[in-house]
Amino acid sequence: MAMFRSFVSAAQLRQHHQQDAQQSGSAAAASVESIEAQFSCPICLEVYHKPVSIAACAHTFCGECLQPCLHVASPLCPLCRMPFDPKKVDRCSAAEKQLSSYKAPCRGCNKKVTLVKMRSHISSCAKVQEQMANCPKFVPVVPTSQPIPSNIPNRSTFVCPYCGARNLDQQELVKHCMENHRNDPNRVWCSVPVPGLPSVFCHALG
Repeated sequence: MAMFRSFVSAAQLRQHHQQDAQQSGSAAAASVESIEAQFSCPICLEVYHKPVSIAACAHTFCGECLQPCLHVASPLCPLCRMPFDPKKVDRCSAAEKQLSSYKAPCRGCNKKVTLVKMRSHISSCAKVQEQMANCPKFVPVVPTSQPIPSNIPNRSTFVCPYCGARNLDQQELVKHCMENHRNDPNRVWCSVPVPGLPSVFCHALG
């Protein structure tokens, strides 16, 4: 009977050790994932590349990812929508330093790589490329042979107040007006501010 009890106790002890090891492994994996997530750009969802921070809200992005926001009349933070001054966007040296300090395993080959080198490693990792090649291709929910119309209305696009060109986003509308209507003498109502065009009135649309 004593031998049976000792056998059961040993089995229970092994089971506890296995559970502890599994929990430790899960915690380590979660820790690695949280480190990589902590240094991932909210726009491209990849590890930061040449990170920059917006002074107004302190949110950080890849320098290249934030570029489109810097060329509109009244830029908003892509994450919190706070207005910011494009002249007050600075290189984030603190994030760059941390990217050089922390390591994480490659999602394909599991090799530990410093976060600052993760992008270049992933682009050359054969296992990552194989995973990407095996990803299911996008297909429409309902297959159709009908052409998709290009003039579908969209709340985030605008119509040129001069010539009626449609489906222009804020940046495209500014560019369109600057290139095609800079010297137009007509006074019109515009849905977004257009710098350099004093004859254009700004009228907020509901």
